[in-house]
Amino acid sequence: MSEERELTLGFSPCPNDTYIFYALLHGKVRLPGFRFSPIIRDVEELNRLAMAGSPDITKVSCHVLGHILDEYCLLSTGGALGRGCGPLLVAREPLSPERLRGKKVAVPGRFTTAFLLLSLYDTEIVENAVPMPFNQIMEEVEKGGVDAGLLIHEGRFTYRDYGLHELIDLGMWWEEETGLPIPLGGIVAKRSLGKEIIKGVERVIRESLLYARTFPDEPAGFIGGLAQEISAEVQKRHIDLYVNDFSVDMGNEGREAVRHLLQRGYKSGLLPRINFDIFCS
Repeated sequence: MSEERELTLGFSPCPNDTYIFYALLHGKVRLPGFRFSPIIRDVEELNRLAMAGSPDITKVSCHVLGHILDEYCLLSTGGALGRGCGPLLVAREPLSPERLRGKKVAVPGRFTTAFLLLSLYDTEIVENAVPMPFNQIMEEVEKGGVDAGLLIHEGRFTYRDYGLHELIDLGMWWEEETGLPIPLGGIVAKRSLGKEIIKGVERVIRESLLYARTFPDEPAGFIGGLAQEISAEVQKRHIDLYVNDFSVDMGNEGREAVRHLLQRGYKSGLLPRINFDIFCS
């Protein structure tokens, strides 16, 4: 029996990612001849690992695509795209976003899509950005360590528990500006793997997602074990929002959303020119 080839697979401990990859990592679906070694990190850590060319396959923010397309291409499955799911800018008081220009704003990393969107909205708001892990932002805003915070993931559901006020929904702003769904994150694969392996990886990730949809209660222990303090209710809301039909296949509309984000980033001087094909197929 021939030895299986190891492929490193990066993803975050957030419920949408663990839901998608549960079946693949627990032998419910398989890619013959290969085994996957997980690298579980915060989204910004994954972005930086991809910029260093580390994982074979990994979840990244769509923002970082503009910096890694020489080495990686984007799969059509497993991503986080949609409507009504964008980052939120929050503060202790209900003030206009413009009043935050020059103030300290906590952000979940400079390579997150949230940071790119806020930069596109108003570059002056991010002049004094303070990067920190996304799950520390609400507490930092609440105690006054920063003037405002840019929330992603489950922060969308829990910021009111900290007495915070929504200043702007960047997803809504994006949708009104473009008419497109918001492309938050996606799965990339190293181009050096070759088309056949990449095609197999894309297929098995889609199968893993569809397995979780078919048996939604089965991944609960895996999801909860990595979600830590997030309640089961918030985990479900998180999955329901961020795992959708675009996650199964982003389709033409999703592809256009990614292209538009990268083009807009380039035209605004925030991203380099895109000289490579974005998509794996």
